[in-house]
Amino acid sequence: MAKLVVVSEGQNGRAIELKAERTTIGRLDDNAIQLPEQSVSSHHCEVIIRGSEIVVKDLNSTNGTYINGEQITEKVLKPGQLLRLGKIEMRLENGETKPAAKSLGHTRVLPAGGVKFDQSTPGTPVFDKNSPFAKKSNRIAIIFITIGIVLFAVILIALVIAFSGFK
Repeated sequence: MAKLVVVSEGQNGRAIELKAERTTIGRLDDNAIQLPEQSVSSHHCEVIIRGSEIVVKDLNSTNGTYINGEQITEKVLKPGQLLRLGKIEMRLENGETKPAAKSLGHTRVLPAGGVKFDQSTPGTPVFDKNSPFAKKSNRIAIIFITIGIVLFAVILIALVIAFSGFK
């Protein structure tokens, strides 16, 4: 049976068997395979089994879907090729290839049959402030809100003064 084996640092060796005809992969828990990684889109891609072929279809992800470094919209994934979703890389293995050295130690099977990677794993990527995936600052929004409140107060005071002067 075909499976995707995670080869990203800190998560390598985790395997996900492709049993269903269609398997969605993304950050949200309504995907068959959940990857709670900021660089992975909410609904990143779909893996479709068509006969003996495994097709990967990008679902308009923010950071793209890549097979062996080539950005794709839809393409056949062959055994041994690397599938990259954001910062997560996986290799397709079929039943004939040697199984991964590590077990599913930090993987949980969800009731709906999905897979979620445990975030407590050492080596989980940490994004610095210069990374495009770093948490964005709310400083500009706070400045705009403050300016808006001050302008509202000034206009309100001007209206009160203007109307109190007319008797």
